Amino acid sequence: MAGDSRNAMHQDMEIGVAPWDPRKVPKQARDFAPVATDRTRLLVDGKRPRQRYMEKSGKCNVHHGNVRETYRYLSDLFTTLVDLKWRFNLLVFTMVYTTTWLLFGFIWWLIAYIRGDLDHVGDQDWIPCVENLSGFVSAFLFSIETETTIGYGFRVITEKCPEGIVLLLVQAILGSIVNAFMVGCMFVKISQPKKRAETLMFSNHAVISLRDDKLCLMFRVGDLRNSHIVEASIRAKLIKSRQTREGEFIPLNQTDINVGFDTGDDRLFLVSPLIISHEINEKSPFWEMSRAQLDQEEFEVVVILEGMVEATGRRSTRSGPKDLQQTLSGSEQYA
Repeated sequence: MAGDSRNAMHQDMEIGVAPWDPRKVPKQARDFAPVATDRTRLLVDGKRPRQRYMEKSGKCNVHHGNVRETYRYLSDLFTTLVDLKWRFNLLVFTMVYTTTWLLFGFIWWLIAYIRGDLDHVGDQDWIPCVENLSGFVSAFLFSIETETTIGYGFRVITEKCPEGIVLLLVQAILGSIVNAFMVGCMFVKISQPKKRAETLMFSNHAVISLRDDKLCLMFRVGDLRNSHIVEASIRAKLIKSRQTREGEFIPLNQTDINVGFDTGDDRLFLVSPLIISHEINEKSPFWEMSRAQLDQEEFEVVVILEGMVEATGRRSTRSGPKDLQQTLSGSEQYA
């Protein structure tokens, strides 16, 4: 009976099995060499771990060095301020207002000094340029009241001071420009949807497994919030150095990974977690990579999820690298 069972099992395994054509099968299926699973083997071999092109948080480890034309950053000052870190942005915000208040306060004090108003403080017969201005501190306070349009009513400009009227107009116009620029910069920085991207989650690992009898690279994405991401789209890039046929070495070459662009599957309705699949066919960059090469090659898969935030209407982007794990069991895909 044991022999009959083995014969029956052998016959069942042969039913429906067609001979493989090596030209139509990915190299992963052709190469069944055992793959080392020890993630510390790089340290054992005496090699240091490779630095990521992109961190798990989505931060790119790219630093611009030897930039000579730094004036280009100042040509787009608004974007430069928005891109600054919060502590530097708040410092610039404070310094701009403080500088303009001090500058115009000094000019108001200088006008009062030249006119001799400071020598006639308290004189009822003397008409000063600004009433109740007795020194630099009061001139500084008057500058703040003028630019912020507070107008306490204690220090006021008189009609007998034409240079003061001109200065008042200049400060009002420049103050409006400063307010529009700085408040606009702070508003854009506050409304940036970077924190919204934190609730867009990727699976910790990407896997290579069979799906509908096709070898696919798969990973999972999901949204934690109830507010939906409108017009969500996803794309993936393979970051890997390569050498051309002419011998040119291209570091960090970017190759597109098809995750449904031709079928429209890259446009997501991200209400529930979705499985993103890339079929490893002749056009895939993984077609000529064996199982052993996947574990030894130095490359990264960067996944970028874009969409419009429903609450604010602003575009949110979430990106991050994926670690590849191989499995032949569908139940292990989401472990």
